[in-house]
Amino acid sequence: MSGNDGSAPAIGPLDGIRVADFSRVLAGPFASMMLADFGADVIKIEHPLGDDTRAWVPPVDPNGMGSYFASVNRNKRSVVCDLRAENALAEARTLALSADVVIENFRPGVMEQYGLDYASLTAERPELVYCSITGFGRAGGAALPGYDLLVQAVGGLMSVTGSAAEEPSKVGVALVDVLTGQNAVVGILAALRAREQTGLGQRVEVNLLSSLLAGLVNQASSTLATGVAPKRLGNAHPSIAPYETFRTLDDPIAIAVGTDKQFRALVQVLDHPELAVDQRFVCNADRLAHRAALKELLEARLATRPATEWTTLLATVRVPAGKVNSIAEALELATELGLVPVVPVTDSDRSRVSQQIANPISLSATPAQYRRPPPLLGEHNGATFF
Repeated sequence: MSGNDGSAPAIGPLDGIRVADFSRVLAGPFASMMLADFGADVIKIEHPLGDDTRAWVPPVDPNGMGSYFASVNRNKRSVVCDLRAENALAEARTLALSADVVIENFRPGVMEQYGLDYASLTAERPELVYCSITGFGRAGGAALPGYDLLVQAVGGLMSVTGSAAEEPSKVGVALVDVLTGQNAVVGILAALRAREQTGLGQRVEVNLLSSLLAGLVNQASSTLATGVAPKRLGNAHPSIAPYETFRTLDDPIAIAVGTDKQFRALVQVLDHPELAVDQRFVCNADRLAHRAALKELLEARLATRPATEWTTLLATVRVPAGKVNSIAEALELATELGLVPVVPVTDSDRSRVSQQIANPISLSATPAQYRRPPPLLGEHNGATFF
């Protein structure tokens, strides 16, 4: 199959790996798309109504496809299988047994009902890598619904997100699903590597709650070390100051001062060099103890100029600072920096073009390939897979 420019694509590192993807919504489809970008043949096995996110509209892309679905389903083929119908279930089972990897995120017990569970499939194909994605694992949390918002709440992320004066807040994207999808990819690749050595597959299990707890890193470590749960600090950092957003004459900017040297450079640019020797602000521990007073002093000066002027001045002295951008502005910035954040993905006859956020992983010899736009529901029914 040719690349987007009509040339033959590079060999992907996962060429020859087939994935039977029974997952829906975000974590599972994100994982299978990452595998597909590097050459895996991903067959998306869908209910007759399709992946739930096909109906999550608006917004839609120029092809009329829901942008949510489109964001995590490129490079895949779609086959409709109603698992309640005997012939369709048989087709789904054949596809699963032809695969190197199965990904599923049904409630624990559902795949067993259809004979598509790990034990049933590996009895016939012991080399199969089988990835199960759940909200809270298969034990005591098996019956709990795995929604990102719920996990952000019960998993502690909302307790450290938002202003102390306001209610706890979720992150502005389903971040726990994305973390879990990334963990699924790592687990699958590790299992495939182990299979090269043993000839046997294994079960890979990831869940949203464990992924979030691991993703809390320093905040979770602080809780373990002190026994005290961190509190919401808005955009401030629990261990560094000044390290948050500040008001300027127009737009807010983020300033991330991580060293005393950077702090001295900051106050020099702000024409407040005396703050560097003020006993309240000499070292990071002092600045943390007097965070509110420091912010007030800095904002009084920052309010005299626009954000872009300050970021330009601070860049000259290597103080990390940047305007709080919209997503569109962030894409423009990435483009200006030469990062190529957006790629067009076309089908074979170029009748559909889908603008996609590029895969963030760059490989020098076997880069990500963008072979197919997100599939129409059942677009590949009847295709020859065997």
